[in-house]
Amino acid sequence: MVRLTRIYTRGGDGGQTSLGDGSRVAKQAARIEALGAVEEANAALGVVRLHTTPYVATEAMLRRIQNELFDLGADLCTLGEDFSAPDTLRIVPDQVKRLEDEIDAMNAALAPLESFILPGGAAAAAHLHLARTVVRRAERAIAALAAAEPVNPVALQYANRLSDHLFVLGRVLNHDIGGDVLWQPGATRK
Repeated sequence: MVRLTRIYTRGGDGGQTSLGDGSRVAKQAARIEALGAVEEANAALGVVRLHTTPYVATEAMLRRIQNELFDLGADLCTLGEDFSAPDTLRIVPDQVKRLEDEIDAMNAALAPLESFILPGGAAAAAHLHLARTVVRRAERAIAALAAAEPVNPVALQYANRLSDHLFVLGRVLNHDIGGDVLWQPGATRK
């Protein structure tokens, strides 16, 4: 477990920060960009959870996902190419599979899409759509990092599946209030 007794260290004052192994990198490094986007996604899900207290199953799902996003951060801040080392915290295929199973279960109860969806609807759903876009940014940052340095391929899969998960979960929550807010192509053209 992590134990923080001091919040500021002054170690980053020169524009560098530490990775999991203690090595120092520039704060604008691709790995730090990816970590920051994952952290931002986690914070966005914290805002979503403010609106999901009546939905016990949704609340539990999002709490688990927030913990998994910390796992994803731990994975990304750990250098190396051995992504199966048992003593290293990495995202694993079972975490991706759980997201897929939840997507399939949620989607089975929804009508097929007949248009694109406008982000909105219920407060929780609107915040989920925003969180989904932040996860997409994290996914792009992880992909950019993976193009330059070794990255656990399952970490990228997890981010990709998570954005799909949040999209479907937003649809589920909007279903409870009458349905998705659909795009009406060209509706305002004269």
